[in-house]
This record gives sequence, structure tokens and C-alpha cells, in this order.
Amino acid sequence: MAAVFKIIPTTQQYDWGKIGLSSKVAQYAVACKLPDFTLDANAPYAELWMGTHHTSPSRLLSGEKLSEHLAAHPELMGARVLERFKDAGAKEGNLPFLFKVLAIEKALSIQTHPDKEMAERLHKERPDVYKDSNHKPEMALALTPFQAMCGFVPLAQLAARLRAAPEFAALVPSAIASQFFSVAADASVEPTGPHAKAALKDVFAAVMTADAALFQPQLEKLVKRYEAGDVRDAEKDVRELALRLHGQFPGDIGVFCAFMLNHLTLNPGEAIFLAAGEPHAYVSGDIVECMATSDNVIRAGLTPKLRDVPNLVAGLTYNAAPASKHLVAPLPFSRPAAAATHSTLYDPPIPEFAVVRAALPAGARETHPPVDGPSIAIVTEGRGAVSWGAQGERLEVAEGEVLFVGAGVGLEIEAAQREGLVIHRAFVEAK
Repeated sequence: MAAVFKIIPTTQQYDWGKIGLSSKVAQYAVACKLPDFTLDANAPYAELWMGTHHTSPSRLLSGEKLSEHLAAHPELMGARVLERFKDAGAKEGNLPFLFKVLAIEKALSIQTHPDKEMAERLHKERPDVYKDSNHKPEMALALTPFQAMCGFVPLAQLAARLRAAPEFAALVPSAIASQFFSVAADASVEPTGPHAKAALKDVFAAVMTADAALFQPQLEKLVKRYEAGDVRDAEKDVRELALRLHGQFPGDIGVFCAFMLNHLTLNPGEAIFLAAGEPHAYVSGDIVECMATSDNVIRAGLTPKLRDVPNLVAGLTYNAAPASKHLVAPLPFSRPAAAATHSTLYDPPIPEFAVVRAALPAGARETHPPVDGPSIAIVTEGRGAVSWGAQGERLEVAEGEVLFVGAGVGLEIEAAQREGLVIHRAFVEAK
């Protein structure tokens, strides 16, 4: 039985995806000759899934589901992972993470993900909507320039925007606004303390629950003012995003989130982590994304899907901070046995996953020491080979191809002589 083998991912066509071959998802599907994939140059290709998620599971080249193969060969998961994640179905071959590529043309919904306690409650109350009881922290790593909204802006910045934009301020009752201005201006108030969080929550709830008869005329005024070039200093970094969102979702309350949430752009190789209770929306670009295996999304704007504003308002952390709070600091991928000089580790503060990005120049070699758990890797650029084991087993790999790597297996990665190689590898260990 092979400890490393190629698997077949699946594609998802959502309307927010990039069109045809402008999408990394479609590019990878074509490059690796994905079985049963036929490119439609006019269709959106939004996501590539790699994992054991039951709605769209990866398979071996033989056609066997990856989960069935892992259940039959538990040594590929590793004893510690099997024990640590037994409640997540590890012994049935279910990985605790789902690895994806996303290609985003149109903004995704204003959303958050519940923590485990809230997920259990929502699943019990509305199992038709919240289909499991797990949390869904996630990390996004940019493949191309990537824009996102994530987390609340600092209180002083939000206060300045409220004062600068009368259309935005019109959605917030005067008593709530006055209390917020008082808290935001008080240097003795801890920005993540209870008073600050309560004031921020009141403002956000007022905006997101505003009646359409109130917010839609104000949004029309805002758009006309921005299109005319009438922009105050405090809202200069809101204008372009608000117009973009309004163009994609005309008349949607979610456009006003451009005032309240951080807007950042990541360059390739940069990453953000989104913990439970953090509001966010991906805006544009191509990324690899890793998440705990779950379907739980609470939405409140920029979407035709079900909106659950009360639970979104109730479930947020209301931690106001600069966008940099959400960045994942890259670390060297090193183990006692070896250090991988061309590889970078992104290790968020949750147990379900971490991601390594290996970027090898043409002809370079890299050793990845054994990982005490399973991993999935995708070639995002170039070509080369991976080898492992005492017998020197070897697989040629090229752009778009996806590998499963069993627990405890060290890898030797080699880029082609005339072409570099970039691999993104998600893994789990039971620390």
C-alpha cells in the first residue's frame, strides 16, 4: 500500500467564481486533466475541494473515496490523530480539515462562523440550515492579489467614518451614536473590553437591522455622492469598495459593511486567519483556503442565500482592531530532523490544520521531515517530483495535481530543471 498517492479533487461552480480560464480552479482542473471535467469558457469556477467532506469527497485514481481508503488503512491517519479527532469521525476516514482553492470574481457574503458551543445550539435548533455541530475557523493564503474584509476597524476609525458619511450615520439612532462616540473618544476604555464591545455591537446591530425603507434611499444618496467624487478624508478608503459592492449587490445593506470592517489586500504568500465570531467577506482574487470540516456559515448581507441577522449579531466577538490582527505570521518549516529552507509554515491557533507553502526554484531540492498526521498537497505552480521511503518511491507532479501524504512519511521534493515548483500542503497533527 502506497503512503503517498494522487487523489482527484472536485470543482464547485458558484456564481461568485471567476469565469473560464481566468479562474485558478479551472486552470488547475484543465492542467491536471481532471476526470469528467469539460471547460465552459463562459461559466464560473469558484472552488476546488480536496478532502473527505461528504458532499463532494475526493477520490483515489481507482475511484475509491478517500475516506473509505483511510478508514481501511488507519495508519495513514496516524494513531494520535485518530484518537484526538475521533469525535470528528477520524476512525471512519474523515479528515478534520477541508483544503480548497477559491477563485473570487464577485464578493462573497458578509458572514461569520460559530464557535463549537454556538454551532451545537444552532444545529439542534435548525438542523436544516446548520447541518453539523462543528466550528469552522479558516485560513486564506493568497495565490494572486487577494482582497477581503475582515474584523471590525478600530473604534476611532469607525467614529470618524460615522461623522464623515451622513448616509451611514442616518442608519444609527442618535442615542446609540452618542454612546459610541463617547466610548471611542475615551482613552481609558479598553478597545476589546466590555464597554467598547457593547457600543460597537449596538452600532453594527442598528445598521444590519435597519429597515429597507431607511437604508435603501441612504445607499442611493451615498452612491450618487461617491460617483460624483464627493468624498471626505475619513471615507476615502471606503469609496472604491462600496461602489464595487453596490455594483454587484445593488441596494444591499451589506454595502455599509465597507465602513465597519477592515479592507485589506494580500500579496501571494500572505495569509489571514479568521477565527469563530469574526465578520468577514472575501472580495476578489485567488487563494488556497483551509478550514475545519463544517458547513456552518451565518450570513447577513451581499448574498441571495438565507440571512440570519439575529444569530450573526449575537455570535460576533466585537474585537475592533487593525487588519494586521488577522495576518498569519509565516514561520520556517523546521523539525528536529531538518529545516526546509524553501518552505514556509502558516500555523493558526487551532488544532485542526496548518499549511506549508514550498516554493522551489528550478532544479532545487527540499526535504520535508515526517509529519505526525495526514496531509493533502496541491501543486499550484510548475512541475517536479516527490519521493519517499527506503525504496525511493517517486511520483512526478505538475500544476493542478493533488497528493495525499500519509502520517509519518518524510518527503523529498524536487523542482524540474527548467521550471520552479510551488506546492501548498495542508496537514494536521495531534499536538
